[in-house]
Amino acid sequence: MSSNSSNQRNAPGADGASEDAPLRPVPVLAPGQTYARVSAEFSDITLRPAPWGVMVGFALAFGLVMIFLMAVTYLFIEGIGIFGTNVPVAWAFPIVSFVWWIGIGHAGTFISAFLLLMRQDWRASINRFAEAMTLFALACAGMMPLLHLGRPWVLYWLFPYPNTMGLWPQWRSPLVWDVFAVSTYALVSLLFWYMGAIPDFATLRDRAKNHRIRLAYGLAALGWRGSSRHWQRYQQAYLLVGALAVPLVISVHSIVGMDFAVAIVPGWHSTIFPPYFVAGALYSGFAMVLTLGIPLRHYYKLHDFLTERHLDNCAKLMLLTGLIVTYGYVFDYFTVWYSASSAEIIGLQQRIFGAYRVEFWVMTFCNVGVIQLVWFKKVRQKAGLLFLIAILVNVGMWLERYIIVLTSLSYDYLPGTWHVFESTRWDWAVFVGSVGLFAALWFIFVRFVPVSGIFELRELTRKQQKGELKYQESTPPAGDTHV
Repeated sequence: MSSNSSNQRNAPGADGASEDAPLRPVPVLAPGQTYARVSAEFSDITLRPAPWGVMVGFALAFGLVMIFLMAVTYLFIEGIGIFGTNVPVAWAFPIVSFVWWIGIGHAGTFISAFLLLMRQDWRASINRFAEAMTLFALACAGMMPLLHLGRPWVLYWLFPYPNTMGLWPQWRSPLVWDVFAVSTYALVSLLFWYMGAIPDFATLRDRAKNHRIRLAYGLAALGWRGSSRHWQRYQQAYLLVGALAVPLVISVHSIVGMDFAVAIVPGWHSTIFPPYFVAGALYSGFAMVLTLGIPLRHYYKLHDFLTERHLDNCAKLMLLTGLIVTYGYVFDYFTVWYSASSAEIIGLQQRIFGAYRVEFWVMTFCNVGVIQLVWFKKVRQKAGLLFLIAILVNVGMWLERYIIVLTSLSYDYLPGTWHVFESTRWDWAVFVGSVGLFAALWFIFVRFVPVSGIFELRELTRKQQKGELKYQESTPPAGDTHV
C-alpha cells in the first residue's frame, strides 16, 4: 500500500505506461555556493593562524618522526642486523612497507589524472589532498629500499654508468626497473600536483595581508595573472601531464608486482601478480583518501564541498577494487591447488593454518569481509563508519604485503632452510616512524596549501548555478515514501 503521492507518481500516462517522476538530483556541491565563499572558505584555512588541533596533531607526528630518526641512526651504525631480516627471509619489514606505501600513493594520481580525463566533476573537492597524499606516500616508500640496502651510501651502484669495477645493473631484473619507474612516477606526480596548485597560489597571493606571505605565494604562483593566454596554455599542459600520468599508475605497481612474479619462489611465481598488485594499490589508496578526507571534512566543516556524493563515490571505487582483490585471492589459491606443487601447497597451508595464520585471518577479515558492508547505501552515508572501514582496509592491506613477502621466503623449496620471521622493536620503530613522517607532511600541507582546488570549485559553482552539471541518482523527495 502506498501513499497518495506515490500513487500519483506511478499513475499510468496517456499511452498506458507508468511514468515515474524525476528524482531529486544530488549536486556535486551543496546549494548556494558562490565564487566568494569558495575563495574565502579554503583561503582562510591556509591564511589564518593554525588551530590548536593541527598543532597537537603535528606535535604527535613529529614525535614519531624522532623515533624514526633514532632508529635510522642506529641502523646506519649497526647495520640491518638490528632488523628481523635473516636467512632465508632476506626481504622483511622495509620491503613490506615499501610496497604498502607505493600502493597508497596510487589513488591520488588516479583521482587526479584518470578522473580528469574522464571529465568527472566530483574530483575537484578531493584531488588536491589526494595528490599530496601521493607525494608523501612516495617519500616514505622511497626511503625503504635505501634502508634495506644495509649500505645506503652505495646506492649509486644501481644506476648505469661506467666504473672501474665493471659493475652494471641487470636490466632483466624488475628491481632495476623500480628505480626508474618510481622516480619517474614521483616526478610526474609532483609536476601534476604543482601545476594544479599554481592558480590557487595566485589566489592566496592576492588575499594574503602579510607582505612575506604574499611574496612566498607570489613566487610559488610563477607570475600567474589569470589571463586568457595563461588559462589556455594551462589547460593544455594540465591535460597533457594528466594523460602522461595515467599509464604510470598502471606501470609502476605492475613493475612492483613483477619484482615478485619473476622470482622462482613458492607463492610468488604467478602471472596474476601485476594486475593483482595494481588493484590492491588502488584499494588501499582509496581507503587512505577516505581516512584523510573524512577527518578533514569534519574538522574544517567542509560538508558543503566534501559532500555525501564524494564519500559515496570513493566508497564505491573502494568496493570495486576490493572485489578485484578478493578475486585475486581466490584465483591465487585455486592456482596453488591446481598446480599440485608440494612447495606451493605447504606455503599456503602455513598461511592459513601455520605460523602466519593470525595475520592471514585478520587480513581476510579486513580486506574481504569488512568491505562487503559498503554494498549498503546506509553504510556509505555514514562518514564515521566509512572512516572505520577505511582504517581496517589499510591494516588489512599492510598485512597482505606482510604475508606475501614473508611466508614465501620462510617456506621455500628447501625444508632445511625454513625459518619463521620474528620482528624486532627496530622493525616497528622504522615502520611507525614512517607513518609519523607521512602524518607530519600531511599537517604541513594542510597548513600551507589549499586542501582542495579553489579554481576548480569556483568553476563548479558556475556550472551548478547554470544547471550544467551531471547529477547522479538520489532518494525521492521528502514525503514521497511508501507505507
